[in-house]
Amino acid sequence: MITTTCTGEQTVTDQHAEPTDEPEYGPGPWWGDLGTWGAVGLIAFGGVAAAWVFLRLPGTPQNLAIGYYHAAKIIAIGLVIAGSALLGRRRTGATTAEETAGAELP
Repeated sequence: MITTTCTGEQTVTDQHAEPTDEPEYGPGPWWGDLGTWGAVGLIAFGGVAAAWVFLRLPGTPQNLAIGYYHAAKIIAIGLVIAGSALLGRRRTGATTAEETAGAELP
């Protein structure tokens, strides 16, 4: 492959840029890399937000249902992340247990 630099020099590289069939996705959602402890933090934050709305502290919306809705969304995202993380650990542990059991057999 021949490339031209900004000064006009041409260079030859050994790298071949082959197109792939895999689509390129943008960055994932903001909660994609939180992990188990991040999920616990989201659940706790959602609980605090719900308590804030319940006690009608400053900053609570006029319509209380909106505040509860937003708190429930935060808790739900935390629960899904926690469940996914725990399920992933369980699958990894099951795979490891199967590999060790298979290695012990003659």
